[in-house]
Amino acid sequence: MRHLLKTSTLSGALLGLSMSTALAVDLEFYFPVAVGGDAAATIQAMTEEYMSANPDVNINAIYTGSYADTTTRAITAARGGNPPHLAILSAVDVFMLIDEDLIETWDQHLSEEELKNWVGGFYDAFRANTHKEGKTWGIPFQRSTPVMYYNKDAFKEAGLDPESPPATWEELVEMGKKLTVRDDSGNATQWGIRIPSSGFPYWPFQALAIANGAELMNEAGTEVYFDQPAVVEALEFFVDLSKEHEIMAPGIVDWGATPKAFLDGETAMAITTTGNLTNIRTNATFDLGVAMLPKNKQYGVATGGGDFFLFKGHGEEETRAAIDFVKWATAPEQAAAWSIATGYVAPRPDIWETEKMKAYVEEAPGALVARNQLEHAVAEFSVYENARVRQILNDAIAAAIVGDKTPEQALSDAQSEADEVLKIYRQ
Repeated sequence: MRHLLKTSTLSGALLGLSMSTALAVDLEFYFPVAVGGDAAATIQAMTEEYMSANPDVNINAIYTGSYADTTTRAITAARGGNPPHLAILSAVDVFMLIDEDLIETWDQHLSEEELKNWVGGFYDAFRANTHKEGKTWGIPFQRSTPVMYYNKDAFKEAGLDPESPPATWEELVEMGKKLTVRDDSGNATQWGIRIPSSGFPYWPFQALAIANGAELMNEAGTEVYFDQPAVVEALEFFVDLSKEHEIMAPGIVDWGATPKAFLDGETAMAITTTGNLTNIRTNATFDLGVAMLPKNKQYGVATGGGDFFLFKGHGEEETRAAIDFVKWATAPEQAAAWSIATGYVAPRPDIWETEKMKAYVEEAPGALVARNQLEHAVAEFSVYENARVRQILNDAIAAAIVGDKTPEQALSDAQSEADEVLKIYRQ
């Protein structure tokens, strides 16, 4: 099915007439879903609401699977000469999209007023990944940070204060030991903490590195710092949660299964995206707590999630129509509804001032945690050849966790591999 977005223009203006004519504009809009709940249905409902308010507009949004699936489909379509007009893609894909010459900057289509009051109105932490060399390549939409979910009932049963989750790595270990429950055979029936090491292992690991005072890459996307001592220490801590402290399940911990494992009581604390907040809140049968990630040398977290990207190969009027839809979708009322429905962080301060968001945080104060973490947030890991380099890091994390390599050796090898990939971008 073709996907249409129609906009109205006053065609009679040039003729001095008062009549108007609707011009049909074909538009394709790809979007992914990377969290639980009804995110896809919510996007569809938003487009229907937009069409209802704009009878001359018809949008068919295309659900394209995961972030990786969506990126692959968008690139394939663009290379085949049929690029989408819009796509919500992972913000970390920005260097690849620029390198492939597939996307346009938003700035060239916007007025000074739009640049200042619309683009400039998003949180700086969410703009960090896609604002490069003074240009805007992406518009924040479904943005996130990892947060710590914890079971307040389990805290009470362990004799811990349910209103005082761990604030430091040391406290995480201490509380994790009290929260780990074993049966008479010594098998864990409840782990203290669960941090995923599959799917997106680089993301929670980056948070650990930041909390230890380390960065994984430079802003230009041309260098990585995997073998720095503070990064090695962060991976050692990650590994020790299961091997030395025995408060986390051994081996690779699945990303996708983490919300269910937490809801089922398999772990008392879990680190995953705030994008799972609505799903977890809806299904939790216990008193739920949400907290910032514990610090070591400092508080720290990486942002995550997706931005709207504007693809090349379309006329100005089509592009302008796409921009108008994105402006509507990111406006306070719509963005508030999206954040409430999914758990993604509202990406602009003015969204939090809407009555519906104020009412929401009264009911779900945990929603404020990710927003408040933005004070300590940095850009999500992103470099040129990002998929390759990210996989190198993911493999290093896995090798250390399963014991194939020491953390130091795993990250030293990863540094050498990544340097080989990135050297052409430093010339």
